[in-house]
Amino acid sequence: MPLSAAPGLRRLSSLSPLVLDSALASSLVVVTWLWELYGPDMGRPVDLPAMMLTLLANGPLALRRRAPLSVLAIVTGASLAYHMQGYHAGLNSIGMMVALYTVAVHRSWKADLVGVALVVPAWTHGSALQATVALLSALGQSLLMAACTVGAGLSVRLLSERTRQLAELAEQLRREQDAAANRAVTRERLRIARELHDVVAHHMSVISVQAGLGRFVALSHPPTAHATLGVIADTSHEALNELRRLLSILRIEAHEDDEGLYAAAPGLRDLDALAERLRAAGLPVEMIVEGTVRPLPPGLEVCAYRIVQESLTNVLKHAGPARVEVGITYGWSTLTVRVTDDGSGAASVWPEPGPGGNGLIGMTERVKLYQGMIKASPLPQGGFEVLTIFPLPHPARSSEAGP
Repeated sequence: MPLSAAPGLRRLSSLSPLVLDSALASSLVVVTWLWELYGPDMGRPVDLPAMMLTLLANGPLALRRRAPLSVLAIVTGASLAYHMQGYHAGLNSIGMMVALYTVAVHRSWKADLVGVALVVPAWTHGSALQATVALLSALGQSLLMAACTVGAGLSVRLLSERTRQLAELAEQLRREQDAAANRAVTRERLRIARELHDVVAHHMSVISVQAGLGRFVALSHPPTAHATLGVIADTSHEALNELRRLLSILRIEAHEDDEGLYAAAPGLRDLDALAERLRAAGLPVEMIVEGTVRPLPPGLEVCAYRIVQESLTNVLKHAGPARVEVGITYGWSTLTVRVTDDGSGAASVWPEPGPGGNGLIGMTERVKLYQGMIKASPLPQGGFEVLTIFPLPHPARSSEAGP
């Protein structure tokens, strides 16, 4: 098809169906009238009743999509009356097939049978009026034409239904994709919120404690005040680095300078530095590592690190003067993280969820991501304990899975 014809076809398809059907009906009426007036004589001479029957046998096709079966009945009846009056035997038969095709496209198979029952006798009668056509031949011809017409209509109807079903499936798929994208965005927002909470809460707690201590001893003991300023500087620098890492992940476009930030997620290897920083803030922290240290999934290491960080932050904020013990145990199939303290403010270490009290909620969500278990409870002898257990793959299986 020439490319120049494509815009014309698109404009034609954009027209109202009523306009197109009216044009079709008008064309059939005008062409049939001209054939009756100027064509060869094959029956009774044309007169006004013949022209009215021609109009009735083709004009209703303008409404064929709105009332297919009614239009078919009117067109077939007018065509049969036209031929029974002895007018041109070869005219006013196309309208019946167009109406039958429309019934096959827009109605059920029962309506198709009714349409065939109307069209076949009328077509057979019109064809049998020709001297060269036998009755059986006219019947076979009408059955063949009806079958072809109904088959074409059914094909179009099935194609339309398939197109509609595909459109519905596409819309359903789009809605499901939108819902999946929204869920992914929500999960990512929760993950980022947890990261921001852990970073800001921990570092700001250390800075707040050190700033209060520095202000208290600024005049009485300048060396201690100077040491607190060093802790504040180091802590704020680390907080800025972690915030930069989070913000770099949120950027639409990454930069080469950010490659180090993506790899800077904390892990169990950084717990010694975390403990040292808390010691400088005045919180005695003892680290105990048991079992065979081995590499773990990065996400799990971040999760374990954040559990310890959040626990130490809460001890610093709520437990008062206390000693803390952090235990990391590498088992055969589990990783156990235990943080205990002997502080006097154990009852307030884990406040009820609400504004300013989301630490336990965030920790529980993190642990659930790795099918772990977390328990936070006061100790009988005083103090508080946070116990977390993560399932791990067996070392033998991990080595077998390697290259």
